[in-house]
Amino acid sequence: MNEQELIEKIAYNVIQGRVVAEDEGFDEGLEGQLAVTELMEQAVEQNIDAKKLVVECLTGSMEDVGEKYDKGIYLIPDMLASAECVGAAMDILGPRLARAGIESKGRFILATVAGDLHDIGKNIVGIMLKGAGFEVIDLGNDVPADRIVEETRKNNAQFVGLSALLTTTMREMEKVVKTLQNEGIRDKVRVLIGGAPTSDKFAEQIGADAYCRDAFHAVDVLRKMNI
Repeated sequence: MNEQELIEKIAYNVIQGRVVAEDEGFDEGLEGQLAVTELMEQAVEQNIDAKKLVVECLTGSMEDVGEKYDKGIYLIPDMLASAECVGAAMDILGPRLARAGIESKGRFILATVAGDLHDIGKNIVGIMLKGAGFEVIDLGNDVPADRIVEETRKNNAQFVGLSALLTTTMREMEKVVKTLQNEGIRDKVRVLIGGAPTSDKFAEQIGADAYCRDAFHAVDVLRKMNI
């Protein structure tokens, strides 16, 4: 399989949500065929440029997935399947990107705020950010503001991404922003928020830098920030 064929097959399987050969995909008759993991390993063996693989196989494919999601063709489980493909691919490509001296776009602290156990949306955002070239430190869910700020300082992170799915926990985001201010590092960090009850207006109210409605929007927001 030549380079272009391999790139096209990886991109197709990302859109199909097929991490390994045993996965079925959305189209019929794909089970048993090579999927993202096997194809990406082949690409590495063939020494295809790692950055090219990220841009042409992962970023572009997830833009297609985002369009399908916006049009209602894909649902959240479909989007998650494709995001898992990106995560698997980045696990394989990560060491090659580092060896190639490709610099990270920045370090991201991700967390679902205290009192909230929902993390599917956050997990998709984390995978998308990795695929976009960011170093992601995911603290998980139900994370107190003090720990988020502590990890931000300790890791010298330039970005903080906060998620909340409950109206009862969304105010924890404001607590994180205020704690960053109290610790004197708010001006060194960009804070992005997301989750069902949040909005542009809420982001402005609590002093966050941006509201992101989903993972694709988060990457777009960062792009518009010239990052």
